[in-house]
Amino acid sequence: MINVFIGKKGSGKTKKLIDYANRAVEKSNGNVVVIEKGLKLTYDISHRARLIDSDAYGIQGLEALEGFLCGICAGNYDVTDILLDSTLKIIGTDMAALSELIAKMAKLSETANVTFTLSISADESELPEDVLAAVTKL
Repeated sequence: MINVFIGKKGSGKTKKLIDYANRAVEKSNGNVVVIEKGLKLTYDISHRARLIDSDAYGIQGLEALEGFLCGICAGNYDVTDILLDSTLKIIGTDMAALSELIAKMAKLSETANVTFTLSISADESELPEDVLAAVTKL
């Protein structure tokens, strides 16, 4: 399953993602992973979630993010949720890359039984139809 928070910058996506992450930690019987760009969520996310700064691991671009997500799932079978803040800042604003990421996340979600939740800084009208069809808007 792939959930998304969609909206322009300043629309409250990150706050919603934080609330969602903290609720996921409370209900999860495994591990919750939150990936952010920069260390801005340290005091907002429950200490029981694994908070990862994408910059610290040099994650930039679609292929790097895909590999990182696969590595997280392969390395820990107890991951139930992976949340990704600032998706387009990590992969770039190419909507074709976003479509590819969503398609690969859908497959990985099924294989690893992980729920992905992303924040996407864009207007819904800017997103490709295949992205909107493959996700659940929160």
